[in-house]
Amino acid sequence: MKHVWVQIMPWDKELAVAALESGADAVVVDATDTATVKTLGRITVVSANGDIVPDHDVFLMDIASKADEERAAQAPREATLILRMKDWTIIPLENLLAQRDRVMAIARSTNEARTLMGILEKGVDGVVVDCRDPADVRRIVTMVHGLSQTLTLQSALITRVEPSGMGDRVCIDTCSNMTAGEGMLVGNTSNAFFLVQAETLENPYVAARPFRVNASAVHAYLVRPDDKTSYLSDLRVGDPVLAVNWKGETRRLHIGRCKVEMRPMILIHAETEGRTISIYLQNAETINLVGVDGRPISVSALKPGDSVLVHTEEGGRHFGMKIKETLIER
Repeated sequence: MKHVWVQIMPWDKELAVAALESGADAVVVDATDTATVKTLGRITVVSANGDIVPDHDVFLMDIASKADEERAAQAPREATLILRMKDWTIIPLENLLAQRDRVMAIARSTNEARTLMGILEKGVDGVVVDCRDPADVRRIVTMVHGLSQTLTLQSALITRVEPSGMGDRVCIDTCSNMTAGEGMLVGNTSNAFFLVQAETLENPYVAARPFRVNASAVHAYLVRPDDKTSYLSDLRVGDPVLAVNWKGETRRLHIGRCKVEMRPMILIHAETEGRTISIYLQNAETINLVGVDGRPISVSALKPGDSVLVHTEEGGRHFGMKIKETLIER
């Protein structure tokens, strides 16, 4: 997830309101304005007496020469760098992004922000918006938050589908509606995930629930934002989750409720690139995987030979963090 901070110096209430209403992650203000920001709404404040303290948690550095670049590279690794490019040169940014994480940069326009997001493909961790037009602030925040990571999806061939008794399955109800071909990545193992579509379809028995993904059983892994995973059993109200569509495009949603209920389950096996992968899902016609053409395939109609979209990784996970080690899960 890319972060957006909005710089409001000198103070401007309209800019602060635009930052709050557009969903900015933080505002950067003078210490004398910290209390004023807090009266407008809950948001992280970067100031000498705020939640994040300059020259301690973050360092603002002007980059106008090779010497400036080398000085920035020596900044504390645990701190966030905010870079202000004096002549808008890309090479110093590329060099610093290759050496360290936690790099943000000043953006004065939507175009600058978009460029920063794409440097060396991974882009900066976020931008600090420096403009005085509330409409521009809203546009930049919306644009950056929409440029989430794109995941690679591939085809997997269904090999076996079998009823598998009862289990505690988890419904993830989010604060947002999803669309056809969009859902979440879930799997029995920490490196192989099926795209489970949200309940966007109506049927004769139940209305659509486009905010919901009927995910899997409590033991399953879910792909989360920031390249993390969680067990479904660990999810709670307010947690961020990652919605993924059939093209691999992602966006960040938040959980409004998790429902854990005993339900009949079905075990699905598939093969992709020589690997056997699997997932448990509730045995009900309202639960759909996603075909390679983006169309839903109900588990009640799923059969060997069908192709569905999956996401696979190498290595394993330790407390949800990706690690490079030999790991066998079966």
